[in-house]
Amino acid sequence: MKRAILAPAELGGAALGELKSWLAITTLAEDALLTGLLGAAAETCEAFTGSMPLHQTCEEIHTASPGWQRLRTAPVQAITGVDGIPAEGSRFALASDAYEIELDADGTGMVRVLRQGSAGRIAIRFSAGLAPGWGSLPEGLRHGIIRLAAHFHRERDAADPVNPPAAVTALWRPWRRLRLA
Repeated sequence: MKRAILAPAELGGAALGELKSWLAITTLAEDALLTGLLGAAAETCEAFTGSMPLHQTCEEIHTASPGWQRLRTAPVQAITGVDGIPAEGSRFALASDAYEIELDADGTGMVRVLRQGSAGRIAIRFSAGLAPGWGSLPEGLRHGIIRLAAHFHRERDAADPVNPPAAVTALWRPWRRLRLA
């Protein structure tokens, strides 16, 4: 499975302002760096919790199969399209009656292919994330992302990579989704 972010979440604006306030930075000189650190902190939050914090448009590539296949990203808000990917040639949109989708209440998205045609793999486009924007993100997740981005900023010259502070993981722990293999 391979995932690509087609439309990333907006981490400038309010998120950047909150981080700059936390770090007491008033200039624009480090905005690009700080926005990148916010992105890295949001990715770390997703890896720790098992949930994408902010809505993004994504695509996952899976094998074309008649069995149900679970999207690895959660929580899925909507599955917007499925393309067939042949071994040779261009992608093609699968007809809406050539596949089935299912969205569970826990945010799990699943797809199965009924008629794959020449497709050996499928590309599934979907939107996922807990909150549509920074202001609607739950307080613990938002504050943890800010604290981790600030930690990354302060430790940027450290010789050894450091783990996220315990205070950050404590903020995220209530949101953690564990998956059994």
